[in-house]
Amino acid sequence: MSATLKSRPLRDGFRMPGEFAAHDGCWMLWPERTDNWRLGAKPAQAAFAAVATAIAATERVTLAVSARQFNNARAHLPARVRLVEMSSDDSWMRDVGPTFLIDRRGRRRAVDWEFNAWGGLDKGLYFPWDRDAAVAAKVCEVEGVDRYRAPFVLEGGSIHVDGQGTLLTTEECLLNPNRNPGLGRAELEALLANYLGIETVIWLGQGVMNDETDGHIDNLCCFVAPGEVCLTWTNDRRDPQYRISADAYERLASARDARGRRLKIHRLVQPGPLHMTKEEAAGIDHGGAAEPRRAGHRLAGSYVNFYIGNRRIVMPLLDRRRDAAAAAVLRRVFPGRQVVGVPAREILLGGGNIHCITQQVPRVSRPRR
Repeated sequence: MSATLKSRPLRDGFRMPGEFAAHDGCWMLWPERTDNWRLGAKPAQAAFAAVATAIAATERVTLAVSARQFNNARAHLPARVRLVEMSSDDSWMRDVGPTFLIDRRGRRRAVDWEFNAWGGLDKGLYFPWDRDAAVAAKVCEVEGVDRYRAPFVLEGGSIHVDGQGTLLTTEECLLNPNRNPGLGRAELEALLANYLGIETVIWLGQGVMNDETDGHIDNLCCFVAPGEVCLTWTNDRRDPQYRISADAYERLASARDARGRRLKIHRLVQPGPLHMTKEEAAGIDHGGAAEPRRAGHRLAGSYVNFYIGNRRIVMPLLDRRRDAAAAAVLRRVFPGRQVVGVPAREILLGGGNIHCITQQVPRVSRPRR
Protein backbone atom coordinates (compact mmCIF):
# COMPACT_ATOMS: atom_id res chain seq x y z
CA MET A 1 0.00 0.00 0.00
CA SER A 2 1.06 3.58 -0.68
CA ALA A 3 -0.57 6.45 1.18
CA THR A 4 -0.77 10.06 -0.02
CA LEU A 5 0.57 12.23 2.80
CA LYS A 6 -0.86 15.64 3.69
CA SER A 7 2.27 17.01 5.37
CA ARG A 8 5.54 18.12 3.73
CA PRO A 9 8.86 16.26 3.58
CA LEU A 10 10.93 18.97 5.28
CA ARG A 11 8.57 19.05 8.25
CA ASP A 12 8.73 15.26 8.49
CA GLY A 13 12.54 15.12 8.33
CA PHE A 14 12.88 13.76 4.79
CA ARG A 15 15.43 14.82 2.16
CA MET A 16 16.64 13.76 -1.27
CA PRO A 17 20.07 12.07 -1.10
CA GLY A 18 22.75 12.50 -3.76
CA GLU A 19 22.66 10.04 -6.63
CA PHE A 20 26.16 8.88 -5.69
CA ALA A 21 24.82 7.50 -2.37
CA ALA A 22 23.96 3.79 -2.16
CA HIS A 23 20.89 2.52 -4.03
CA ASP A 24 18.43 -0.28 -3.41
CA GLY A 25 17.51 -0.25 -7.08
CA CYS A 26 16.65 1.61 -10.26
CA TRP A 27 13.43 2.08 -12.26
CA MET A 28 13.06 2.40 -16.04
CA LEU A 29 10.27 2.46 -18.67
CA TRP A 30 10.20 0.47 -21.93
CA PRO A 31 10.07 2.56 -25.16
CA GLU A 32 7.47 1.85 -27.84
CA ARG A 33 6.16 5.21 -29.10
CA THR A 34 6.77 5.11 -32.86
CA ASP A 35 6.33 8.86 -33.38
CA ASN A 36 9.36 9.39 -31.14
CA TRP A 37 11.42 6.22 -31.58
CA ARG A 38 12.39 5.21 -35.10
CA LEU A 39 11.79 1.89 -36.85
CA GLY A 40 9.01 0.80 -34.55
CA ALA A 41 11.17 1.60 -31.49
CA LYS A 42 13.27 -1.54 -32.06
CA PRO A 43 16.69 0.22 -32.02
CA ALA A 44 15.68 2.18 -28.92
CA GLN A 45 14.51 -0.99 -27.20
CA ALA A 46 17.90 -2.57 -27.80
CA ALA A 47 19.60 0.48 -26.28
CA PHE A 48 17.29 0.53 -23.24
CA ALA A 49 17.90 -3.19 -22.73
CA ALA A 50 21.66 -2.60 -22.81
CA VAL A 51 21.36 0.16 -20.20
CA ALA A 52 19.16 -1.97 -17.95
CA THR A 53 21.57 -4.90 -18.23
CA ALA A 54 24.57 -2.72 -17.39
CA ILE A 55 22.93 -1.22 -14.31
CA ALA A 56 21.55 -4.58 -13.15
CA ALA A 57 25.09 -5.88 -12.65
CA THR A 58 25.32 -3.93 -9.37
CA GLU A 59 21.75 -3.13 -8.32
CA ARG A 60 18.19 -4.32 -8.91
CA VAL A 61 16.51 -2.89 -12.00
CA THR A 62 12.74 -2.76 -12.36
CA LEU A 63 11.43 -1.99 -15.82
CA ALA A 64 7.82 -0.91 -16.34
CA VAL A 65 6.33 -2.07 -19.64
CA SER A 66 2.91 -2.04 -21.29
CA ALA A 67 0.87 -5.22 -21.61
CA ARG A 68 1.35 -5.15 -25.37
CA GLN A 69 5.13 -5.09 -25.08
CA PHE A 70 5.58 -7.27 -21.99
CA ASN A 71 6.64 -10.49 -23.74
CA ASN A 72 8.86 -8.62 -26.17
CA ALA A 73 10.67 -6.84 -23.34
CA ARG A 74 11.08 -10.08 -21.39
CA ALA A 75 12.75 -11.68 -24.41
CA HIS A 76 15.32 -8.87 -24.62
CA LEU A 77 16.24 -8.61 -20.94
CA PRO A 78 18.15 -10.84 -18.53
CA ALA A 79 16.15 -12.62 -15.84
CA ARG A 80 17.62 -10.41 -13.11
CA VAL A 81 15.74 -7.39 -14.52
CA ARG A 82 12.28 -7.35 -12.95
CA LEU A 83 9.36 -6.44 -15.23
CA VAL A 84 6.18 -4.74 -14.01
CA GLU A 85 3.19 -4.19 -16.27
CA MET A 86 2.37 -0.49 -16.35
CA SER A 87 0.92 1.91 -18.92
CA SER A 88 2.69 5.14 -19.88
CA ASP A 89 2.80 7.67 -22.71
CA ASP A 90 6.55 7.41 -23.29
CA SER A 91 9.65 6.19 -21.47
CA TRP A 92 11.32 9.00 -19.46
CA MET A 93 11.28 7.58 -15.93
CA ARG A 94 13.50 10.35 -14.56
CA ASP A 95 10.80 12.91 -15.34
CA VAL A 96 7.54 11.02 -14.82
CA GLY A 97 8.60 8.77 -11.95
CA PRO A 98 8.77 9.66 -8.25
CA THR A 99 11.74 11.34 -6.58
CA PHE A 100 12.68 9.21 -3.58
CA LEU A 101 13.52 10.66 -0.16
CA ILE A 102 15.04 9.24 3.02
CA ASP A 103 15.19 10.22 6.69
CA ARG A 104 17.47 9.45 9.64
CA ARG A 105 15.07 6.84 11.00
CA GLY A 106 15.66 4.52 8.05
CA ARG A 107 12.44 5.32 6.23
CA ARG A 108 11.90 5.99 2.53
CA ARG A 109 9.18 8.14 0.98
CA ALA A 110 8.73 9.86 -2.38
CA VAL A 111 7.55 13.04 -4.09
CA ASP A 112 5.00 12.77 -6.88
CA TRP A 113 5.42 15.94 -8.95
CA GLU A 114 2.84 17.44 -11.27
CA PHE A 115 3.75 16.54 -14.86
CA ASN A 116 2.69 18.40 -18.02
CA ALA A 117 4.86 16.81 -20.75
CA TRP A 118 7.55 19.50 -20.56
CA GLY A 119 5.33 22.49 -21.18
CA GLY A 120 1.68 21.47 -21.35
CA LEU A 121 -0.25 23.08 -24.16
CA ASP A 122 2.49 25.74 -24.44
CA LYS A 123 5.25 23.92 -26.34
CA GLY A 124 4.76 20.61 -24.54
CA LEU A 125 6.15 17.57 -26.36
CA TYR A 126 2.97 15.49 -26.68
CA PHE A 127 -0.69 15.27 -25.74
CA PRO A 128 -2.25 13.61 -23.87
CA TRP A 129 0.11 12.82 -21.01
CA ASP A 130 -2.33 11.41 -18.44
CA ARG A 131 -0.75 7.95 -18.35
CA ASP A 132 2.69 9.44 -17.70
CA ALA A 133 1.22 11.60 -14.95
CA ALA A 134 0.05 8.44 -13.17
CA VAL A 135 3.40 6.59 -13.29
CA ALA A 136 4.86 8.02 -10.07
CA ALA A 137 1.93 6.89 -7.95
CA LYS A 138 2.08 3.41 -9.48
CA VAL A 139 5.82 3.08 -8.81
CA CYS A 140 5.24 4.11 -5.19
CA GLU A 141 2.52 1.47 -4.91
CA VAL A 142 4.86 -1.25 -6.19
CA GLU A 143 7.64 -0.10 -3.86
CA GLY A 144 5.27 0.23 -0.89
CA VAL A 145 6.37 3.82 -0.35
CA ASP A 146 4.15 6.63 0.91
CA ARG A 147 4.20 9.75 -1.24
CA TYR A 148 3.84 13.51 -1.05
CA ARG A 149 1.85 15.09 -3.88
CA ALA A 150 3.73 18.29 -4.81
CA PRO A 151 1.56 21.28 -5.78
CA PHE A 152 3.71 22.38 -8.71
CA VAL A 153 5.15 21.12 -12.01
CA LEU A 154 8.64 19.66 -11.95
CA GLU A 155 10.57 16.94 -13.78
CA GLY A 156 13.27 14.88 -12.10
CA GLY A 157 15.79 15.77 -14.79
CA SER A 158 15.49 19.47 -13.95
CA ILE A 159 17.15 19.07 -10.54
CA HIS A 160 20.35 17.57 -9.14
CA VAL A 161 21.30 17.51 -5.45
CA ASP A 162 24.41 16.85 -3.38
CA GLY A 163 22.52 15.25 -0.48
CA GLN A 164 23.91 17.90 1.87
CA GLY A 165 21.47 20.71 1.23
CA THR A 166 22.45 22.00 -2.23
CA LEU A 167 20.42 21.81 -5.44
CA LEU A 168 21.43 22.60 -9.02
CA THR A 169 18.94 23.72 -11.66
CA THR A 170 18.57 26.04 -14.65
CA GLU A 171 16.62 29.24 -15.06
CA GLU A 172 15.67 28.17 -18.58
CA CYS A 173 13.63 25.27 -17.21
CA LEU A 174 12.33 26.06 -13.74
CA LEU A 175 11.53 29.70 -14.51
CA ASN A 176 9.92 28.86 -17.84
CA PRO A 177 6.32 30.18 -17.87
CA ASN A 178 5.12 26.89 -19.38
CA ARG A 179 5.80 25.13 -16.06
CA ASN A 180 4.63 27.27 -13.12
CA PRO A 181 3.69 30.71 -14.44
CA GLY A 182 2.52 32.02 -11.06
CA LEU A 183 5.74 31.17 -9.24
CA GLY A 184 8.93 33.23 -9.15
CA ARG A 185 12.44 32.32 -8.07
CA ALA A 186 11.86 32.85 -4.34
CA GLU A 187 8.61 30.86 -4.33
CA LEU A 188 10.23 27.98 -6.19
CA GLU A 189 13.21 27.93 -3.84
CA ALA A 190 10.83 27.69 -0.89
CA LEU A 191 8.93 24.82 -2.50
CA LEU A 192 12.15 22.97 -3.35
CA ALA A 193 13.27 23.34 0.26
CA ASN A 194 9.97 21.98 1.55
CA TYR A 195 9.80 19.00 -0.82
CA LEU A 196 13.48 18.01 -1.14
CA GLY A 197 14.97 19.14 2.18
CA ILE A 198 17.52 21.43 0.51
CA GLU A 199 18.78 24.81 1.75
CA THR A 200 20.67 26.36 -1.17
CA VAL A 201 19.78 26.56 -4.87
CA ILE A 202 22.54 27.21 -7.43
CA TRP A 203 20.90 28.62 -10.55
CA LEU A 204 22.61 28.09 -13.88
CA GLY A 205 21.31 29.87 -16.98
CA GLN A 206 20.56 27.79 -20.06
CA GLY A 207 20.78 24.04 -20.55
CA VAL A 208 22.48 22.23 -23.42
CA MET A 209 21.74 23.74 -26.83
CA ASN A 210 18.55 22.38 -28.43
CA ASP A 211 17.53 20.44 -25.33
CA GLU A 212 13.80 20.03 -25.93
CA THR A 213 13.12 19.75 -22.19
CA ASP A 214 13.79 23.50 -21.91
CA GLY A 215 17.26 23.02 -20.49
CA HIS A 216 17.27 20.20 -17.97
CA ILE A 217 20.22 20.38 -15.58
CA ASP A 218 21.01 16.65 -15.91
CA ASN A 219 22.19 17.19 -19.48
CA LEU A 220 24.41 20.14 -18.54
CA CYS A 221 25.80 19.66 -15.04
CA CYS A 222 25.53 17.18 -12.18
CA PHE A 223 26.87 16.55 -8.69
CA VAL A 224 29.39 13.71 -8.57
CA ALA A 225 30.17 14.14 -4.86
CA PRO A 226 29.49 16.80 -2.22
CA GLY A 227 31.31 19.91 -3.44
CA GLU A 228 32.08 18.47 -6.90
CA VAL A 229 30.30 18.72 -10.24
CA CYS A 230 30.73 17.63 -13.85
CA LEU A 231 29.96 20.26 -16.51
CA THR A 232 29.54 19.66 -20.23
CA TRP A 233 32.17 21.64 -22.13
CA THR A 234 33.54 22.66 -25.50
CA ASN A 235 36.64 24.67 -26.33
CA ASP A 236 35.20 25.76 -29.67
CA ARG A 237 34.27 29.42 -29.20
CA ARG A 238 32.30 29.35 -32.45
CA ASP A 239 29.95 26.73 -31.07
CA PRO A 240 26.83 28.23 -29.40
CA GLN A 241 27.35 25.71 -26.60
CA TYR A 242 30.57 27.48 -25.61
CA ARG A 243 28.73 30.57 -24.37
CA ILE A 244 26.24 28.42 -22.43
CA SER A 245 28.92 26.30 -20.76
CA ALA A 246 31.19 29.28 -20.07
CA ASP A 247 28.33 31.11 -18.33
CA ALA A 248 27.58 27.98 -16.27
CA TYR A 249 31.26 27.68 -15.34
CA GLU A 250 31.37 31.27 -14.11
CA ARG A 251 28.25 30.78 -12.00
CA LEU A 252 29.58 27.53 -10.52
CA ALA A 253 33.00 29.04 -9.80
CA SER A 254 31.45 31.92 -7.84
CA ALA A 255 28.88 29.81 -6.01
CA ARG A 256 28.97 28.41 -2.50
CA ASP A 257 27.10 25.28 -1.54
CA ALA A 258 24.88 24.85 1.53
CA ARG A 259 27.95 24.15 3.67
CA GLY A 260 29.87 27.16 2.42
CA ARG A 261 32.21 25.26 0.11
CA ARG A 262 33.39 26.37 -3.30
CA LEU A 263 32.75 23.77 -5.98
CA LYS A 264 35.36 21.67 -7.75
CA ILE A 265 34.38 21.65 -11.43
CA HIS A 266 35.27 18.80 -13.79
CA ARG A 267 34.87 19.73 -17.46
CA LEU A 268 33.46 16.92 -19.57
CA VAL A 269 33.95 17.49 -23.30
CA GLN A 270 30.78 17.30 -25.37
CA PRO A 271 30.32 14.78 -28.20
CA GLY A 272 30.06 15.98 -31.77
CA PRO A 273 28.27 18.29 -32.37
CA LEU A 274 25.86 15.58 -33.47
CA HIS A 275 22.99 15.85 -35.97
CA MET A 276 20.07 13.65 -36.96
CA THR A 277 20.59 11.95 -40.30
CA LYS A 278 18.08 11.76 -43.13
CA GLU A 279 17.75 8.01 -42.61
CA GLU A 280 17.08 8.42 -38.90
CA ALA A 281 14.44 11.10 -39.44
CA ALA A 282 12.70 9.01 -42.12
CA GLY A 283 12.22 6.11 -39.70
CA ILE A 284 9.98 8.05 -37.31
CA ASP A 285 6.19 7.88 -37.68
CA HIS A 286 4.15 11.07 -37.85
CA GLY A 287 1.72 11.08 -34.96
CA GLY A 288 0.96 12.75 -31.65
CA ALA A 289 4.45 13.98 -30.71
CA ALA A 290 4.65 17.76 -31.00
CA GLU A 291 8.44 17.91 -31.38
CA PRO A 292 9.33 17.27 -35.04
CA ARG A 293 12.26 15.03 -35.91
CA ARG A 294 14.02 16.45 -38.95
CA ALA A 295 17.20 15.58 -40.81
CA GLY A 296 20.05 17.92 -39.90
CA HIS A 297 18.59 18.80 -36.51
CA ARG A 298 21.34 19.28 -33.92
CA LEU A 299 21.00 16.76 -31.11
CA ALA A 300 21.46 17.76 -27.46
CA GLY A 301 24.28 15.26 -26.91
CA SER A 302 26.10 15.29 -23.57
CA TYR A 303 28.29 12.87 -21.64
CA VAL A 304 26.99 14.40 -18.39
CA ASN A 305 23.81 12.40 -18.93
CA PHE A 306 25.18 9.28 -17.19
CA TYR A 307 23.84 7.09 -14.37
CA ILE A 308 25.70 6.73 -11.07
CA GLY A 309 25.19 3.13 -10.00
CA ASN A 310 26.32 1.39 -6.84
CA ARG A 311 29.64 0.17 -8.19
CA ARG A 312 29.64 1.45 -11.75
CA ILE A 313 29.00 4.49 -13.89
CA VAL A 314 26.87 3.75 -16.95
CA MET A 315 27.73 6.39 -19.53
CA PRO A 316 26.47 7.05 -23.06
CA LEU A 317 28.75 6.26 -26.01
CA LEU A 318 27.95 8.94 -28.59
CA ASP A 319 31.06 9.87 -30.58
CA ARG A 320 34.02 7.60 -31.31
CA ARG A 321 36.29 10.65 -31.38
CA ARG A 322 35.34 11.70 -27.84
CA ASP A 323 34.04 8.61 -26.00
CA ALA A 324 37.44 7.57 -24.62
CA ALA A 325 38.28 11.06 -23.36
CA ALA A 326 34.93 11.33 -21.58
CA ALA A 327 35.37 7.89 -20.01
CA ALA A 328 38.85 8.87 -18.79
CA VAL A 329 37.43 11.91 -16.98
CA LEU A 330 34.74 9.81 -15.34
CA ARG A 331 37.29 7.23 -14.19
CA ARG A 332 39.23 10.02 -12.47
CA VAL A 333 36.08 11.47 -10.94
CA PHE A 334 34.79 8.07 -9.74
CA PRO A 335 37.93 6.08 -8.80
CA GLY A 336 35.90 3.55 -6.81
CA ARG A 337 33.49 2.71 -9.61
CA GLN A 338 33.82 0.91 -12.93
CA VAL A 339 32.98 3.08 -15.94
CA VAL A 340 30.85 1.19 -18.47
CA GLY A 341 29.88 2.68 -21.81
CA VAL A 342 26.65 1.80 -23.63
CA PRO A 343 25.94 2.83 -27.25
CA ALA A 344 23.25 5.47 -26.70
CA ARG A 345 22.65 7.39 -29.93
CA GLU A 346 19.22 5.78 -30.27
CA ILE A 347 18.25 7.21 -26.87
CA LEU A 348 19.57 10.61 -27.87
CA LEU A 349 17.46 10.55 -31.04
CA GLY A 350 14.38 10.39 -28.81
CA GLY A 351 15.36 13.52 -26.89
CA GLY A 352 17.42 12.43 -23.88
CA ASN A 353 19.88 9.89 -22.61
CA ILE A 354 20.80 7.41 -19.89
CA HIS A 355 20.11 9.63 -16.88
CA CYS A 356 16.77 10.65 -18.39
CA ILE A 357 15.51 7.07 -18.65
CA THR A 358 16.49 5.98 -15.13
CA GLN A 359 15.42 6.78 -11.56
CA GLN A 360 17.33 5.52 -8.55
CA VAL A 361 15.78 4.15 -5.36
CA PRO A 362 18.08 5.22 -2.50
CA ARG A 363 19.11 2.74 0.17
CA VAL A 364 17.94 3.45 3.69
CA SER A 365 20.13 2.82 6.72
CA ARG A 366 18.30 1.20 9.59
CA PRO A 367 19.00 2.99 12.90
CA ARG A 368 20.93 1.05 15.50
CA ARG A 369 19.05 -0.04 18.58
